[in-house]
Amino acid sequence: MQASETRDHRPRSAMDKAAVQAAYKRWAGVYDGAFGLISAAGRKRAVALVNALPGTEVLEVGVGTGLALPLYTTDKRVTGIDLSAEMLARARSRTKKLHLDHVAGLHEMDAEATGFADQSFDTAVAMFVASVVPHPKRLMTELRRLVRPGGHILFVNHFISPSGPRRWVEQAAAPASHALGWHPDFAMEALLTPQEMKRAKAVPVGPFGLFTLVHLPVIGEVSSNL
Repeated sequence: MQASETRDHRPRSAMDKAAVQAAYKRWAGVYDGAFGLISAAGRKRAVALVNALPGTEVLEVGVGTGLALPLYTTDKRVTGIDLSAEMLARARSRTKKLHLDHVAGLHEMDAEATGFADQSFDTAVAMFVASVVPHPKRLMTELRRLVRPGGHILFVNHFISPSGPRRWVEQAAAPASHALGWHPDFAMEALLTPQEMKRAKAVPVGPFGLFTLVHLPVIGEVSSNL
């Protein structure tokens, strides 16, 4: 995948943990209805890919209310983390109600500094998270640390359009980042290194290609080759 021609990769309005927690405390009660349908195609596509990949230990970053948890096959052992206690409470309720025995644990954690041991997971998947965290580069550093060589890092996210009317709208909406809880003007280059941009696979997912599924295989030593 070639790097886009976006010159400024940084979101124009910075987020912080408090803003993320406040936003998702507001969204927790209506998240499934308000966002569940629009995100369904990307979520299903990402989990289908996780299910097809080798390895059993899966980390879902930004597990939210647990919408994706029932989609994993039972041979996967899924650990979910989220910064929002309110969202996690709903994920735990869903896990208990649906008897999701493949869910190993749901933890209130900062995705940029989880505390898990090095190389704990075969796959890490972050759905609709990259444009939420305050420091995307730190998120990537943490995921590289957590995923074993030969493993996989996956993202589903909205990325800013390289040009045209949609880009103008996304840039205009950027000052509302704190209220929305995510960055409308988020560029893929804010997340991946130039080397990763070249070897990552990206495919648009619905609705209308609004989101992108990014698949980054982890090669060699987790921290030295990226």
